[in-house]
Amino acid sequence: MGKQAVGLLETRGLCCLVSGVDAALKAASVELTGPMRSIGSGLCNAVVTGDVAAVKAAIDAGADTAASLGEVVTAHVIARPDEAIDPVIVGEKPAPKSK
Repeated sequence: MGKQAVGLLETRGLCCLVSGVDAALKAASVELTGPMRSIGSGLCNAVVTGDVAAVKAAIDAGADTAASLGEVVTAHVIARPDEAIDPVIVGEKPAPKSK
């Protein structure tokens, strides 16, 4: 991934997530990593990446906007994530192990 931080925004309902992600992307220099996902039971999440300060600012702005429209379940920033979480966050399949 090569990013310094990962930010996760999870909401109940797609409308508030889309608005929250829009605010997050406009608030700081971060990238949306992969598609916004529907988890089930109305839960949706999105992941942004960038440097730690930018991701923190983006997630704070996104959570505030999403909360004004619906329910924010969680908003979290992981600084310096281990490379092992890349497949989970980005949705990539792990590379096959060589024999």
